[in-house]
Amino acid sequence: MLRFMPVGDSMTIGSAGEHTWRYRLWQHLRDTYDGPFALVGPRETLYDKAADAPTSLDYADPGFPRAHLAGWGEGWLHMAPLIADAVRGCRADVLLVSLGLIDLGFYTNAEQTAQNVRAFVARARSANPQVRMVLLPVIPNVRAQADPDFAAQVSAFNELLGKAVADLDDPASPLLLASVPDSYALHHDTYDGTHPNAAGEHKLAAAFAEAMWQAWGLGAPYRGA
Repeated sequence: MLRFMPVGDSMTIGSAGEHTWRYRLWQHLRDTYDGPFALVGPRETLYDKAADAPTSLDYADPGFPRAHLAGWGEGWLHMAPLIADAVRGCRADVLLVSLGLIDLGFYTNAEQTAQNVRAFVARARSANPQVRMVLLPVIPNVRAQADPDFAAQVSAFNELLGKAVADLDDPASPLLLASVPDSYALHHDTYDGTHPNAAGEHKLAAAFAEAMWQAWGLGAPYRGA
């Protein structure tokens, strides 16, 4: 059994009524991965905007393994202290990580955020020395279009993230840097300039699926949309 743990912020947890990219990736793996697998994590809910809390199970299609480690408004800063217990408790084999926008927007600069990436990796490996990780760069959102300083921080962090992946990659615990799809467009793939709509969900799922297929031969090219 190969256990995948999605780790992320609001783009990963999703909100009530959505499918989420987690669902799209599960569909892809169900159809292409030749072996048993599961999505795992200590959480299961969606974010309920009306309640302003992660209390909803109102998935557009609830019939999939909904477990994850994602939170609305959470970043590398928040997940680094949690990841060792989550990996250990859920016996995660592969971490699919989309974090950073919240950090850069509210908590830490690019350099500090990159240090939290390194702490996250170290703590995940402390729980499972063979854990594999796929890390998605920050996708610039609508704020980056209007705020040049924030856009510069996003760009700087993505460069540092690439360096961290290169520095920390290990044959025993490989790291992959996923690629944001070239076609990802805020006006087409999000509903508010940040959070993915159905088209965006497919493209985020594809980013993880293509990285694992190209580097590890896991699954197949993404054809979900």
